[in-house]
Amino acid sequence: MIRATLIAAVLATAPLADTAHADPVDFSFEGPFGRYDPAQLRRGLQVYSEVCAACHGLQYVPIRTLSDPGGPGLTADQLRALTDLLDPVVLPDGTERPRRATDAFPTRNGLGMGPDLSLMAKARTGFDGPYGTGLNQLIHGQGGPEYIDAFLTHFTDDTQDQADTAYYGNTVFPGGWTAMPPPLFDDMIIYEDGTPASVQQMSRDVAAFLMWTAEPRLEARKRTGIVAVGLLTVLSALLFALHRRLWAPLGR
Repeated sequence: MIRATLIAAVLATAPLADTAHADPVDFSFEGPFGRYDPAQLRRGLQVYSEVCAACHGLQYVPIRTLSDPGGPGLTADQLRALTDLLDPVVLPDGTERPRRATDAFPTRNGLGMGPDLSLMAKARTGFDGPYGTGLNQLIHGQGGPEYIDAFLTHFTDDTQDQADTAYYGNTVFPGGWTAMPPPLFDDMIIYEDGTPASVQQMSRDVAAFLMWTAEPRLEARKRTGIVAVGLLTVLSALLFALHRRLWAPLGR
C-alpha cells in the first residue's frame, strides 16, 4: 500500500490547513516562456508507474500522448514497452484484450484505491494569499504542483488510529492527518537516467509529470498567447497612430 498510494494530497477539496505551507518551486514550465523538461517528465512517469499506479489511475490521459511534442517524448518502442506492462482492458462482455497506445491509462476503483490523478495538479491550490488579493497566485500561479511536492515532503513521524484506520501526520494536508502513509523514501527507485532518487527529487519529478497530465498543451497555449499579445500590441500602436492622424488637424 505504501508503494501504491502516491498522491493522497489530492483527497481533500478544502483549502490548505492553517499550518500548511507550500513554497514556490522553480519548475521549468512556470512563467510565460516556461516549458516542460522532457527528462523530468520521464522521471515523473517512472515514479508514477513504480510507486502510485497500483492505487491511482490516469483515466483521462491517452497513452499515445506520452510521445507528443511538449511531453515526455517517449519513442515508439518505449511506448510499446510501457503499454505491455499496463493492465489489460476489460470489455463489456467481461473478456480482456491487451491495452493499446490509443487507450487511456488504467483506472483505479474500489476499497483502498486513491483518487484519479489526471487533473490533480490543476485541481489543487498551493498558494492562497495574501488574503484575497491574488498577488501570490498572479506571480507563481495556483501552485498545484507545489502543493503536491509539499505534501509528499511534509510527513511527520506521528500516527494515530481512528475507527480501525491508521492516520499519518502531514503538516500540509488539511487537518494535519492523512490515511496515506509516506509513499516516498530515498533510493526506493533507480532512475533510468542515473539521477539520484531522493525524496525531494522524486516528489518534484512526479509533481511536474502530474502538471503535464493536467495540461499537456501548456506550451502550445503559451505560444498562442505570446503571438496574440504581440498582435494586439501592434494593433494598438496602429490604432493610436491612426487616432493622432485623424484628430491632429482639429487640434491646430
